[in-house]
Amino acid sequence: MNAIKAVRGDDGTIEVTAPGYRLTVTPDGLVARLSHRSGHPLELQLPGALDRTDAKDETLSAEPPVLAADLPVRTDAGGTPTGDAPVITVRRRSTAWDGAETRIVCTPDGPEFTWTVHGTGRLDDVHLAALRSALPGRGTGLRPSGHDWQTLFTPNPGPPRRLLRGAGESAVVGACGDARPGRGHWFFTPAPLCLALTAEAYADDADPAGARPPGGWHTLGLGAPVRELTFTTATYVPSDQGFHLTLGYEGHTRVDGRFSTPALLVSPGHQDPYAGLRAHRSWLERRGWAPPAEPAPGRPDWWTEPMFCGWGAQMARARDTGRPAPALATQTEYDGHLAHLEERGLVPGTVVIDDKWQESYGRPDPDPAKWPDLPGWIAGRHARGQKVLLWWRAWSTEGVPDAWCVRTPDGHPVALDPGHPEARALLTDSITRMLAPAGRDGFDADGLKIDFTADTPSGHHLTAHGDRWGIALLYDLLAVIHTAAKAAKPDALVITHTPHPAFAGVTDMVRLNDMLRLDDPDPYAPVVPQMRHRAAVTAASCPHLPIDTDDWCAPDREQWRAYAAVKTELGVPALYVTTHLDRTGEPLEDADYAALRRQWSEWRAGGGTAR
Repeated sequence: MNAIKAVRGDDGTIEVTAPGYRLTVTPDGLVARLSHRSGHPLELQLPGALDRTDAKDETLSAEPPVLAADLPVRTDAGGTPTGDAPVITVRRRSTAWDGAETRIVCTPDGPEFTWTVHGTGRLDDVHLAALRSALPGRGTGLRPSGHDWQTLFTPNPGPPRRLLRGAGESAVVGACGDARPGRGHWFFTPAPLCLALTAEAYADDADPAGARPPGGWHTLGLGAPVRELTFTTATYVPSDQGFHLTLGYEGHTRVDGRFSTPALLVSPGHQDPYAGLRAHRSWLERRGWAPPAEPAPGRPDWWTEPMFCGWGAQMARARDTGRPAPALATQTEYDGHLAHLEERGLVPGTVVIDDKWQESYGRPDPDPAKWPDLPGWIAGRHARGQKVLLWWRAWSTEGVPDAWCVRTPDGHPVALDPGHPEARALLTDSITRMLAPAGRDGFDADGLKIDFTADTPSGHHLTAHGDRWGIALLYDLLAVIHTAAKAAKPDALVITHTPHPAFAGVTDMVRLNDMLRLDDPDPYAPVVPQMRHRAAVTAASCPHLPIDTDDWCAPDREQWRAYAAVKTELGVPALYVTTHLDRTGEPLEDADYAALRRQWSEWRAGGGTAR
């Protein structure tokens, strides 16, 4: 039996003692000190600052902390609480709200913080574990929380060499990003909302799985029902021996009475960052904020067949012809790619037709010049025992009426709006047409590769039809797609690059995404450690979902070979090239095709399960 005890001292200090940590809340209600066997305590600022679009949230005063319960927490063998937890509440006066409070629930995993405000207004940036002081005396302005951390782990991939980073650097996890400077957090959108930090110093290219400091890692994990995650990004903001977290609501979440932030669980003592992610997923599942990590009943065997996606081959042909790669997503080109592979003994079980097979991104009408008979071509592949997935660009406005889109103040569309009923109907009809049998006027495709989820709209002055924004709006978009796909074809396969545990309900397979950005300053950095890292993040967060290993863009043939050799250790082997690499023009040799034949044969013989 594990017990958590809370007592109030004569001076008003509240001390909480748990098997894995000790929490001390100061009598003024402003600070909580979290200590752990690592010997590196945290000094957490309690008030928070939930800014409105028209007012900054500064703290005028705080009341002494209130211990609402002093009951032991008992846990079962799995660590699930079976009793009540000590709860500490601190109320404060705010310049932006009628009332505000911080609530700490002392769980076996660590203290869980929630910030609540009362009043009316639209949320701007919300700062957690921070205080913006308008208190009497010295120290006015922003006060971040204090720490002795040296190393930061983020589950959102960055440049290939950087698996870890210094705790004095920022990190962003969320639903938007791109390849522009300062926005390269787009590979996983969203990744798990969980960072890990340690007081030990590690090199940027150290293997996170082997980074096991004596005091372990602290995790900072955010949790709430997914449709309440109405912020675009969660940012770790470093400062001089300090940090806080900022959630970007961008004025799209209205408070009318009461609002509570997602819970922030500060959990110490994890062996390595991936163990921290596994614990984070378990916490979300226990709270009902993520579906159980159980494979879909009757998951089809074909989902894990070796796959060929034509994007890399399109890019290689673009290098040869000078034509744009999307112009080469044609029936003739794909027949050539697949014939070339078959001549070398490689017949993929799944074929992905990539960007751009349709006339416009926002509608499913095939380009007749490229695909004169797409349903007939798919039927021909089915007759050969193959499945066909269609690439789909999330958020695209091309071919969609402006009124059905998220728009700028000038009325220009920036993203299809899943909050608009006509947009939802269009999206449902599009997915249905792509996957429904030919007898129901469909193409009879077998699933979808969803791309560009990082185009989730962001901006204070954008207008949308409904109340959802940020991560929640992306979830709504994927929920429409996933529901329509399963209605049209129950065994349809929907692939995304969204390894947040809650998104397991709207995806069937997680793609590891591009190996690197084409503008990376170190384009020849080794990619295998980076892809192992992404697979480890996905396996920790969504252990029941198969992994699409991707295959583009390899820096050179040596690196392509190195990654190809380990793919079946990570997930489903994916092949994107047929004759040569697009980046360097290096050809595939007989030994490369022979290695792929062996790999695919062994994968199939092993039942399509990663080693």
